[in-house]
Amino acid sequence: MGIIRTDKWLEEEFDRPTKICEKLLPAFKGLSASKIYNQLIEFGMYRPSRMTKEIFTSLKENNIWKEVGFIFQDYKKKWGGPDIPIYLFPIGQDRSLFSRQTEKVKGGVSYPDKMFLFLSNRITSKELEALFVHEYHHICRLKKQSKRFEEYTLLDSIIIEGLAEYSVLVHCGRNYLADWCTLYTDTELENWWENYLHDNLDLKKGSRKHDDLLFGEGRFPKLLGYAAGFKIVEDYYKVHSYSTKITFTLPAKKYLLTEDNQTKKGRKK
Repeated sequence: MGIIRTDKWLEEEFDRPTKICEKLLPAFKGLSASKIYNQLIEFGMYRPSRMTKEIFTSLKENNIWKEVGFIFQDYKKKWGGPDIPIYLFPIGQDRSLFSRQTEKVKGGVSYPDKMFLFLSNRITSKELEALFVHEYHHICRLKKQSKRFEEYTLLDSIIIEGLAEYSVLVHCGRNYLADWCTLYTDTELENWWENYLHDNLDLKKGSRKHDDLLFGEGRFPKLLGYAAGFKIVEDYYKVHSYSTKITFTLPAKKYLLTEDNQTKKGRKK
């Protein structure tokens, strides 16, 4: 599998992305092409425009499909990860939950059996690697966990996001961390953990409140679950040795024990 030649699809049907999504029907059993497209738009997939067409042209000229292929083979070997299809598309340029910038550089979404990357022509090689590390870490952890994707709870979601971004810190460096890693102070996260998250950790993935807390919708702080997850994982690895392969299998509650202990005695500064 590996890199799917979506550049060929884009050459043929750039202005009809729903038509492109018809090629994804076997990967999204039970969904129509329009529902697949709407789902992918939420995570950054392009809408046809002059700007996104220019992005596609530039990505093609810069051999981005080949570059992602090299990164995939490197981490697949390094982590013993699964061979999954990877779909690349230009990133949309309308407003997004994940970016405060007018022009977005990258986005992505991972499923247990596939990955989608949404890219700007302005993305650097290191930013591309950081995006890939985050998304591929998700897939490796999902593959190694015993529970089904549908059984994931808010705690599982918080920890999987924190682990993926901590892996970016380890493999790419602090300069390539997502903005949400530093959105809030330790004191703010501690208070919100107690007030919002702690009593809702068993909420099932896909429920409205699970998503509101994870993404920070409504009255909740923006990307609350993401920011809390990174801090929990970072705290854990201040006192434990780090191994990427262990992060694929260690239960989410293992990280929570450290967080509860630190909350009781005050966070380390």
